[in-house]
Amino acid sequence: MNLDAVYNRPFLNLGKLPVAIGGYVEANSNYSGTDGVNEGLSFQIPRLTLFISSTIKKRLKFLSEIEFEEGGKEIAIEFASMDIEFDPLFNLRGGIIMNPIGAFNQNHDGPKWEFINRPLSATTIIPSTWSNVGFGVFGKYAMKNIVWAYEMYATNGFDQNIIDNPEGRTWLPATKSNAERFTESGNGVPLFTLKTAIKHRKIGELGISWMGGVYNKFEIDGLKIDSQRRIDLIALDMNCTIPYLKTNITAECVRAIVDVPDTYSQQFGNILQGGFVDVVQPIIKQSILGWKKSTINVVLRAEYVDYNKGTFKETNGNIGDHVYALVPGVSFRPSNLTVIRFNYRREWRTDLLGNPPSNFAAFQFGFSTYF
Repeated sequence: MNLDAVYNRPFLNLGKLPVAIGGYVEANSNYSGTDGVNEGLSFQIPRLTLFISSTIKKRLKFLSEIEFEEGGKEIAIEFASMDIEFDPLFNLRGGIIMNPIGAFNQNHDGPKWEFINRPLSATTIIPSTWSNVGFGVFGKYAMKNIVWAYEMYATNGFDQNIIDNPEGRTWLPATKSNAERFTESGNGVPLFTLKTAIKHRKIGELGISWMGGVYNKFEIDGLKIDSQRRIDLIALDMNCTIPYLKTNITAECVRAIVDVPDTYSQQFGNILQGGFVDVVQPIIKQSILGWKKSTINVVLRAEYVDYNKGTFKETNGNIGDHVYALVPGVSFRPSNLTVIRFNYRREWRTDLLGNPPSNFAAFQFGFSTYF
């Protein structure tokens, strides 16, 4: 299940040491342009991630994930928590936790995906990878082919940056620039995240999650300076594999509701929503170039985000600020741990006023592998 994604990774054990290590790396190239203006060829190494895990003692586990982004431009501890296992149905987790909102946030490793870009809705509405300091409980219960799981956490949360940022609109990823969230809450009110999911071992998994709390600082030294302003996100996610055809379908959608002050202009959205659907169809599975059980897939992603759902007060016309994208491609997996992928990305971006959309296109090639 997606609940298990943080531990469901390849690790290298060092003899009898209780510590195991692992990680993954991604490298890409892009040849892109917008409205006929060629932006040329560029190369990227978006992330190098290291895992360290340890079984401290029976039913006591630790796992950390340290990510180096953009060639070391940013270094972040994305996950560093200790699990105390009492029963499969009841376990404690504390430390830096990946909030279980949607499925991608916890299951974001590059080698697991056939697409070079991460989904727009999972990175610009849910600001994946989104993690915070906190505590909570999780567990699961299995009966024959059915598995049910839950997670509940209280963590530090968002801050004023989501409406006070250089983007000039409601922008949830802006809060990630505040490293203080790993040392203290900005307003003393916890962010709660709840998720439940059910899985049929032969069909797939369906999950629903909610994350909500107060994002602004409403008091200073006991003096009230503003109302408590909430942000709430609700997400649905699913994945399944069609028998016989082996077609894998993964989908996620999210809706964010933000209490934006009335003094802000209408370019700051109160409602943001979006989602994506990935279809991966294996077409060849055999030995290729000496790699046994290699797989070639044809893939397609359709995605959509609306950063400002609603209408203008003055004209009652629809507010723009949305993006549609299609990403067909081909991937080659010489092993389950490595993917070499070619994508063609096409985006249609509409501005706030609803002018004709800009057309962005990119040829993308790259790889991602666990090591």
